[in-house]
Amino acid sequence: MVDFLQFVVNGMMIGGVYALIALGIVLICKSSAIFNFAVGEMTMVGAFLMWTFFDVLGLPFFVSIALTLIGSGFLGFIMQRLAIQPLIGQPLLSAMLVTLGLSYILKGVSTLAWGNTTERISATIGGKPLFLGSIIIQSDLLICFVAASLIFIFFFFFYKYTDIGLAMQAVAEDHRTAQARGINVRKTFAIVWFIAGVISCIGGILLGFRLGVTQFLSLVGLKAFPAVLFGGVDSMVGAFIGGLIVGILESLGGGYIAPWIMEPIPYIILLVVLIFRPEGLFGLKRIERI
Repeated sequence: MVDFLQFVVNGMMIGGVYALIALGIVLICKSSAIFNFAVGEMTMVGAFLMWTFFDVLGLPFFVSIALTLIGSGFLGFIMQRLAIQPLIGQPLLSAMLVTLGLSYILKGVSTLAWGNTTERISATIGGKPLFLGSIIIQSDLLICFVAASLIFIFFFFFYKYTDIGLAMQAVAEDHRTAQARGINVRKTFAIVWFIAGVISCIGGILLGFRLGVTQFLSLVGLKAFPAVLFGGVDSMVGAFIGGLIVGILESLGGGYIAPWIMEPIPYIILLVVLIFRPEGLFGLKRIERI
């Protein structure tokens, strides 16, 4: 029983980061119905930018974080402006394929800029592990989970109660109606992609502290897709719960079966959800009449 609880706690901690990255996917999907297949590479670039500012350029820690967030936000903005905006009004498949192409471009550029080596951010987060009875909680995992949860809560209320958030909701429902009500749809798209870039960057920084700064982070970021589909592509709460469940199942599989099973488990979940409940646990089931 102790082992089970330990695996569950570890899975929840890393699942919080998956949920945060999934939030960026949900925001874009809700506003434009586009799946951003470049989210893994955006996560990776965020981690590399943090390492570059802090360890290579030697800037102060919080200055490095601020510059990384701004840079990643502008990366999302540029991607939207140059690649996605010209496709407004075109079939959604075209935009999705463009995001897939952007993922390869980002991977190539990052390889050219930083190489294929694994780097470490010299700053440390956390300290001694915490003990809850027989359960051990690694302090760095706990900080990652708490940070991801607080950021998730912030963006949840931002989306629900701010003018920009309400504009994003209106655009998500219907682009033409939102435009008729005076909402600048293109500006809203740009803001959504900027925010998505920031969120992916935060996830990349947290994963970079835990796993190291490496090209492999792009694959870790893709684990957010099963979380999104599990919770529902139009549900922010579903993204959070989906991220936790993916993390827990991944940890249980690695603990009880074999460590190698941790990698395919999120995609097994993805396959099962698509077969039995494609709208996810909290997603809306849309029925179109012909």
